[in-house]
Amino acid sequence: MSRKPIVLAGAALALSGCLMIPKYTRPDLPVPSSWPETAAAGGGAQAAPLATDVRWQDYFTDPRLCSVIELALANNRDLRIAALGIEKAQALYRIQRSALSPDIGVMASGQEYRIPKSMPELGNPGVFREYTVEAGISSWELDLFGRLRSLKAAALEQYLATEQARSATQIAIVGTVASGYFALAADEEHLALSRSILETQTSSVALIQRSNELGVASDLDLREAQSQVDAARAGVATYIGAVATDRNALEALVGAPMSTDLLPGGWSGVKEMPALSPGVPSEVLVHRPDIVAAEHQLKAANANIGAARASFFPRITLTGGGGSMSDELSKLLGAGSGTWTFTPQIVAPLFAGGSLKANLKAAQVDRDIAAAQYEKAIQQAFAEVGDALTLRRTLVEARGAEELLVDHLGDAYRLSDARYKAGIDSYLAVLVSQRSLLAAQHGLVDMRLAEETNLVTLFKVLGGGV
Repeated sequence: MSRKPIVLAGAALALSGCLMIPKYTRPDLPVPSSWPETAAAGGGAQAAPLATDVRWQDYFTDPRLCSVIELALANNRDLRIAALGIEKAQALYRIQRSALSPDIGVMASGQEYRIPKSMPELGNPGVFREYTVEAGISSWELDLFGRLRSLKAAALEQYLATEQARSATQIAIVGTVASGYFALAADEEHLALSRSILETQTSSVALIQRSNELGVASDLDLREAQSQVDAARAGVATYIGAVATDRNALEALVGAPMSTDLLPGGWSGVKEMPALSPGVPSEVLVHRPDIVAAEHQLKAANANIGAARASFFPRITLTGGGGSMSDELSKLLGAGSGTWTFTPQIVAPLFAGGSLKANLKAAQVDRDIAAAQYEKAIQQAFAEVGDALTLRRTLVEARGAEELLVDHLGDAYRLSDARYKAGIDSYLAVLVSQRSLLAAQHGLVDMRLAEETNLVTLFKVLGGGV
């Protein structure tokens, strides 16, 4: 017995495990091994490390804010689009994977033809009929050199990259909703301050009015007090509009009207977020969804090189089937009507005008582009985290200074008011102190907003939790 068929079969089996995908090695991080020195203390002494496997609910612990975020995630169209993109990528991956398996189907056909007497070379003249039913394989490619498996690997990486895109979209939605919620809380706090000042100024005008009627307070004091009432009314109107605008913007993000019990009602109704520790760049950056997606794209480009390399080698396809054939439909499934076909085909490239080499070169360039994009994503992420940490450090210091300023200006205002009532100073000194205190109070509200927004930014740039 000849050993040649056995040797050929063994070689085919050996080649069936051959893949020409270059060995993948993750590029080195093109950033320093630690964050900038200016950001070293940005997380605070009590900061907790951010773990990518922890849900966002563990960072945004305010119950009402969590309810608003859940509504946004349920209704947001961007997240729906991202989810549908995952379904499409999964379907494309399944299509590519199915190419490794043979397509088996059933085909039935019939034909009727006539051979004229004028063409005896085609056979005996007459009318002929032919009916066939077959089940078999249509053009199954033996993936001896890994072309199809390389394409399958590329499709899988594309699918995984799409999954990460959805995670990135969710993190962005969570962060945007939280920022909008804090902006609404800040403007509600501004509105409460303005209403409190209006109430105080209105009471002051009433007292000065009586003092003026008794000849104690001057007309100048009365006019100055009345001007502050007008200014306070303008402030109230301004912040009423700001609160309404913030609420409309938040409802647009949520995709549904918000009930009153979900509104923050100022800073007093908002639970402060915990500080976040940045961790080590090499551990944090490679887990950000956008960076993970970029790496999957790099792996997909690397797998396409294997498919381009395999195109230089022969392709073997098998087509075959078995069934019945008869000249009468009633005898189609009868005894002696069995038939079969087997059509192997080998196509080997001999001359392609350089297209195969060009295709391989293009695949290699695509891999280099994907590597550069991966490195760029890491560099951008490093810069974003460094900037957020640096800002965090300055905001913590600024908020402490602003709180002390409010305390000191509050004392100065009370002393000025007492001196005016004692007849030592004019009402102008009271107005100057009051304006300075009000400006500092509004500044403290804005500082709290900046601090909370910075924590939201840190949550996003550190990869968040989904």
